[in-house]
Amino acid sequence: MAYTGIDKSTDYFNTKLYTGNGSTNAITGVGFATDMTWMKSTTNNTDHAMFDSVRGVTKEIRPNKTDYEDTAANGLTAFDSDGFTLGDWTVVNLNAESYASWNWKLGTTSGITTNGSTTITPTAYSFNATTGMSAIKCAGTGAAGLFPHGLGVAPRIVITKDLTSANLWAVQTDLITSWTSSNYLKLNDTTAVGNSTDIVNATDATNVSLAGSDDWVNAAGRNYIHYCFTEKTGFSKLGTYTGNGNADGSFIYCGFKPAWVMQKRTDSANNWNIYDVKRNTFNIVDKYLYADDNSTQITSDAIDITSNGFKCRSSSTFLNTSGGTYIYMAFAEAPLVGSNNIAATAR
Repeated sequence: MAYTGIDKSTDYFNTKLYTGNGSTNAITGVGFATDMTWMKSTTNNTDHAMFDSVRGVTKEIRPNKTDYEDTAANGLTAFDSDGFTLGDWTVVNLNAESYASWNWKLGTTSGITTNGSTTITPTAYSFNATTGMSAIKCAGTGAAGLFPHGLGVAPRIVITKDLTSANLWAVQTDLITSWTSSNYLKLNDTTAVGNSTDIVNATDATNVSLAGSDDWVNAAGRNYIHYCFTEKTGFSKLGTYTGNGNADGSFIYCGFKPAWVMQKRTDSANNWNIYDVKRNTFNIVDKYLYADDNSTQITSDAIDITSNGFKCRSSSTFLNTSGGTYIYMAFAEAPLVGSNNIAATAR
């Protein structure tokens, strides 16, 4: 029995490791034309950098900082058919340094669904209803309103960055409590879940609803990028879990073999931790990066990747403390069972 219609997850998400050369650097082997690329040196204390096709090449934002969008003329200079090209910008291409890049395919740039209640018109967008992801650029209106997301079902996580001014990365979700509680986390920060009445207050199959004029998401005269996610069976999973405080820890079912996992404790201050199967090709996965910090790669027992999810292998507070609450996002390396009835295997 098929669990997904996406038999080849690497058509839509792939991790690509590369070595900087301090010059023009064409990174190939991603497997598709990238629309969103997030990269970080694993061996140097340099910032994260994120580029997407909606904002355009050279337009960088940094997930670990509040900085506004900037132009890195020698940063990511092209989205290519099988990857991307870099200039000599040291944040993403320092000679002889090792890097991880995480790449997503979006691709639909016209015909987004709107309805009579849509009041905020995107200035640019790219969406993929098959994989449940979109990048929507909007001008802030300074008033409550709705913008379309293109996914056909309600997003569960919306990550917003103010492009015009230095401001936090707002991670808004109904996974912790309802949208109407307007809870949020900060991607660039370790703090626990907070509450604000002026950010996202609802999502539906067409729109994301912004509650007001908060400068994190919708101040007049500013530009914003909204990354919207909903889970898709066999490809992505967005969820929460409770720690059990045991090194033989909690198991989190995803319905696929994960390629990439990002998780954070929500009830206290802890880092956002990113794991992938390219930096660790076998279990235990003990290499991870902080999304909220420019630190080099950390090495410490963390998780096992299984054919159908991931398992905590530590009782650390950042991952699996007893009674701790955690949020996670995961993307697939392979579905548990695809339409070809081929089952994923364990590592």
